Amino acid sequence: MITPVEFAAGLVGLVVTVLLVTAIARRLDWSAPLCLVAVGVAASYVPGVPEFQLDPEVVLLGLLPPLLYSASIQTSLIAFRKLRGPIALLSVGLVVFTTFGVGLVAWAVVPGLPLAAGIALGAIVAPPDAVAASVVARRVGMPRKLVRLLEGESLFNDAAALVALRTAIAAIAGSVTLWQVGLDFLLAAVGGAVVGGVIGVLASWVRARMDDPVSDTALSFAVPFVAYLAAEAAHGSGVLAVVVAGLILGHRSPRILSGSSRLASRLNWQTVQFLLENIVFLLIGLQLRRILAEVAKSGLSFAELVGICAAVLGATMVTRMLWMIGIGLSKRLSHRLHSMRAKIWPWRYSAVIAWAGMRGVVTLAAAFVLPADTPQRAVLVLAAFVVVAGTLVVQGMSLPLLIRRLRLPRPDPAEDALQEAAVLNDMTRVALARLEELRTPDDPPEVIQRLQDRLQYRADSAWEQLGRQGTLAETPSDAYRRLRVQLLEVEREQFLSARDNGTADDDVLRRVLARLDIEESMLDRDEEEPLVDERELSTPAATAGSCKHLSHEWKPVEPSSADSCAACIAEGTTWVHLRMCVKCGNVACCDSSPRKHATQHFHDSRHPVMRSYEPGESWRWCFVDLQLG
Repeated sequence: MITPVEFAAGLVGLVVTVLLVTAIARRLDWSAPLCLVAVGVAASYVPGVPEFQLDPEVVLLGLLPPLLYSASIQTSLIAFRKLRGPIALLSVGLVVFTTFGVGLVAWAVVPGLPLAAGIALGAIVAPPDAVAASVVARRVGMPRKLVRLLEGESLFNDAAALVALRTAIAAIAGSVTLWQVGLDFLLAAVGGAVVGGVIGVLASWVRARMDDPVSDTALSFAVPFVAYLAAEAAHGSGVLAVVVAGLILGHRSPRILSGSSRLASRLNWQTVQFLLENIVFLLIGLQLRRILAEVAKSGLSFAELVGICAAVLGATMVTRMLWMIGIGLSKRLSHRLHSMRAKIWPWRYSAVIAWAGMRGVVTLAAAFVLPADTPQRAVLVLAAFVVVAGTLVVQGMSLPLLIRRLRLPRPDPAEDALQEAAVLNDMTRVALARLEELRTPDDPPEVIQRLQDRLQYRADSAWEQLGRQGTLAETPSDAYRRLRVQLLEVEREQFLSARDNGTADDDVLRRVLARLDIEESMLDRDEEEPLVDERELSTPAATAGSCKHLSHEWKPVEPSSADSCAACIAEGTTWVHLRMCVKCGNVACCDSSPRKHATQHFHDSRHPVMRSYEPGESWRWCFVDLQLG
């Protein structure tokens, strides 16, 4: 019987170990999941380290719902709809294919193993892990479409795999017919989706009427467990219900939640996700000693165990490759036979998807779900552990190298910066127009001016990021941040003096400190998450869209100046960045500059398009349609 002190000490030990290992892995640029598994394996043999038993019910009910929910609320519902076909092929079709493929191999190599038990092992190792794929994708800068596809697959494949496992376990105990399998899968899918949708809509309705960020965050913690338990009670897929509820809430949060509630929820869920996903990998490693102790009673030799584990690991990896090859060949064949115009992904993308099949917590937790009387249960659990560790080592460590060798395009920071600047520009335009409608003669002019300046500053600071390669080392926004940070330091020292001297009440001081924290967090975010990487600004910009001015073939013109704004020089003012009219070649200053001569040139000449005149930049702007190109 574990005492409360021992439980608390064990929990603290897990958290501290996770923090240390992930910090070291991040500094050395190693795979954190793999390092945690390795540390767990080593720690399981250290005398005095308590035995952490990974109870499958704790994982499936206590860890899996919040992990899936935290991933689903960050998943774009719009992007998911666009990729629903490929996601379904991977999360359902590939799971079924892997289940039977690995099941047949296990049935052939494990002595005395029934086919139903082999298929159960196939269902156990079928679903790749959402966390492992995301970690690798973030480290190597995988193309976003691939990242969304892998994340969408890993969100939904758990449901298909667990339904297949449940059916295989029933087949071990007795007999099930094909129509029963299909009916179980249909009920699980429909029931989980319906329950998840209902919970998501109800939670959205309730959270839209809550003003307190603390209460809202507390309610969000209950949503994944409510969705899971409700779906399981209705004989649906609890995993699918959690994912659907998370997708709905994540999509609706900008409309139903206040800014403070979204910030609080995002930070809290990021913390929960970080701790749970890393503790899970550590716990996986800690299970090895217990697994080997059970395998020793199976009567199989070491060579036989190695052969079985290698065969299951190889079958798990090969079935995914074969599935991707089959999809690629079928699409190309259909394209040729029917002259289809559907887009076919490059083979390099399919190769990365085929190799990104790292397994994780769901696989090992599902292995422990196997009934105690399952034939060769210990061997099946060991094989599942080897699949988890093996895919993390073989695929997890080699995937970054594969992506670099295939030269897959990283997310384009220049295009991101252009899109962000365009969105902020549109937001500023509609906000300023709305301000003109809302203002009354009684509104103080200085207040209106302050609002206009604040809105314009936000848009200008985004445009300034596009000119980092210009001759100006520091933009006005950079100077503002630098000076404001120094002023915040002085203000904080004065705040501490007021606190220590007791010149103000503690409640008042907390409100003042909250204001300082909010402003400082905004400045820190601007510095830590730049809109664009200076080294990659030469990448072509966004497409011109439907603007006829941007798509027009403008003839090359001679710039009016090589490196200056003539109007600024004539007026004795300075500029931030330079822009050039593509029709007449007039070089003038940008809208972040005091005089905004490029915009003034448009109003005077009605020449619609200007382009950046900064080195390494090729983006253009249409003053008429307010579009980037």
